[in-house]
Amino acid sequence: MGVLMSKKQQVEKVQKCSIVVSAFKEGLKDRPTADQTEDVVTENGDGSAEGSNQTNTDHAEHKEKDNKQGSLPSQQASDLLREENKANKEAWGRLRDGKGVEPEDLKKSHQLIPPAFVRPKRDVNDDKPVDVPLGQREQPVNDEMCDVCEVWTADDLFPCRMCTRVFHDGCLREMGYLSTEALQEMRETAHTTSGWSCYYCDNVNLLLTEEEMYSLMETFKQCKIIPESCLVSDELLQYRHFVTKQLFDRDLTDEEEEEVLAQFADLDPEKKGQIEWSDFLYHETLSVLQKFRTENSLVRILTAKERDRARSVFQSLDQDKDGIITVGEAWRAQTSWFFKINKESQSCNVSISHVGPISESSPASSSSERSRDKVMEYDNRPATWNNFMRESAIYILAARPNSSAMHIHLPL
Repeated sequence: MGVLMSKKQQVEKVQKCSIVVSAFKEGLKDRPTADQTEDVVTENGDGSAEGSNQTNTDHAEHKEKDNKQGSLPSQQASDLLREENKANKEAWGRLRDGKGVEPEDLKKSHQLIPPAFVRPKRDVNDDKPVDVPLGQREQPVNDEMCDVCEVWTADDLFPCRMCTRVFHDGCLREMGYLSTEALQEMRETAHTTSGWSCYYCDNVNLLLTEEEMYSLMETFKQCKIIPESCLVSDELLQYRHFVTKQLFDRDLTDEEEEEVLAQFADLDPEKKGQIEWSDFLYHETLSVLQKFRTENSLVRILTAKERDRARSVFQSLDQDKDGIITVGEAWRAQTSWFFKINKESQSCNVSISHVGPISESSPASSSSERSRDKVMEYDNRPATWNNFMRESAIYILAARPNSSAMHIHLPL
């Protein structure tokens, strides 16, 4: 039978344990570190080891100091190179993902998460003819809730002219996709006939598949073109020479060089002597689509709103309602897609089809192209609705960006 301790004995035992634990903690605190122990051992030795260790330490410190002083310039250069490589890598990543550049002043800690863009994949039926009835309008209805926050607030939502998505201006601003200037333009144009295209539809580069994007990026790398950088005329000429050599195994002719310089002028309407990266990428994306896709596959990309707009254009040209217009009329309609309606003349009563054909005073290019334009304008050959849709698809897609205010002749 065990002996039970009295209450007094139990208290004394707890106090003893507390004293032991406190003493143990104090012992750990006062215990010398490994380096301190080594110094104590050296002091208790013959003295020579201590002097040797001290000499070696001083020598190592002087050597490290000298190395730091000698490597300072090279280290700075290495850091700069590392930062530049990091910036370039991030730029290539944004190009691959189709995200573009976000304005620095809009980067906030509470910023909304940008959407994850997924590049399309080609389907086995992409190249087959598409049945787009002329007499049957689709009239798609816009979404009811903001695509970002999924909240309905009636008149405060701004629609995209291409897709059915709608947005709050505050959500777009907080997400960092629109600068202050672009946000104001969106507010002014979203409810007009010219409309505004959202960040999904505005970036035609997102229409490229991963394979097409890889091909384009490889060409950029071989021509030493860095994403998000401006290009001067010599760089554009060099790029065109490389692409022509790669595709056709020949050099540009003098006439083709003049056309490239005229194209540069189209992309530089303010005569800055350089073209913006977004404009260059926009045009090269259209070239890739025209090179790798058939007309039928491009028609499949068009949204219901774009198809309805094309119907309105064709029906306005088909005065006798026989389903046939002329090639000249079709060409004038196609060129009109490259113009934005003048903001002063915007009205809900104005048809988007009456933006107007190309004029000789437009920033479009050389005299040879003007003469060709004149011939096309008066071409009376018949053009059916299906032919009009197939041939116009690339022009309709080219009109998606909000910044497309110039007429560009796509390379054939």
